Amino acid sequence: MAARPQTLPAALAPVAVGTGLAYHDGYLAILPALVALLGATLIQIGTNFANDYYDAVQGADTEAREGFTRVTAGGLIPPGQVKAGMYLTFALAVLSGTYLVYVGGVPILVIGLLSVVSGIAYTGGPYPLGYHGLGDVFVFVFFGLVAVTGTYYVQAVTFLAEPLTTTVPAGTVPLAAVVASLPVAAISTNVLVVNNVRDKEEDATTGKRTLAVRFGYGFARAEYVGLLVLAYLVPAYFWLWPEFGATVLLPLVTMPIAGRVARTVVTETKGEKLNPALEDTGKLLAGYSLLFALGLALA
Repeated sequence: MAARPQTLPAALAPVAVGTGLAYHDGYLAILPALVALLGATLIQIGTNFANDYYDAVQGADTEAREGFTRVTAGGLIPPGQVKAGMYLTFALAVLSGTYLVYVGGVPILVIGLLSVVSGIAYTGGPYPLGYHGLGDVFVFVFFGLVAVTGTYYVQAVTFLAEPLTTTVPAGTVPLAAVVASLPVAAISTNVLVVNNVRDKEEDATTGKRTLAVRFGYGFARAEYVGLLVLAYLVPAYFWLWPEFGATVLLPLVTMPIAGRVARTVVTETKGEKLNPALEDTGKLLAGYSLLFALGLALA
């Protein structure tokens, strides 16, 4: 329950897209891709444990919460055990990442450590990112930009450089990888946006200054729609490139789902409506990303 399996598409999505593009470019490397998936999943779960623990001990989870049950605040698991689980999960992520550091060198070491530190700092530490309106930026950068380009990088670098490189070799982070990361970043962030819209009133009373609290429902809803627009513009952008074909447009078949969920987000505030919308946004992320990965590979 604390691992929140409904959020795990945020770990699968960037690895799928990065691998699809790597296959298209002739850089498919199965073992680095699988280890990247393992590391991303462990970081996602560790971050979920951190959120569960720190939100409880800092008083952000109250009896008025309308979201899914939190095991710390709900008294299901003692706080110390949740905290220990968080550190153990992040330790396993670091352990799994040692192979990727061998493959990708110093750049992967830096990215991996920053990802772990940010996962804790999202709700913990002296300046919790999520409590100061920076959670959206954290998710966009680490679960989108960094995760997709990092997945591409650890595969391309096996073809383009020797192990333990200290630099970013030419061709390992192309423009296409950065652009391909944008839909994943956008829809991953939207998972958080739904959460923040649902919890706006509670967060305002507990001092959690998310963007929804700072700027209101209108801003958060516009953010959700704007990020969806970004996600669906990217396949069209790839279609304009001569080296990609019409298969990159496969994610567009998910637009009706996106429209249905968006209508709920822009009209509802209660958990009974937004909890399903939160799960549906996660499913949208998974479906879009798998179709985009397939479209890139086939193109």
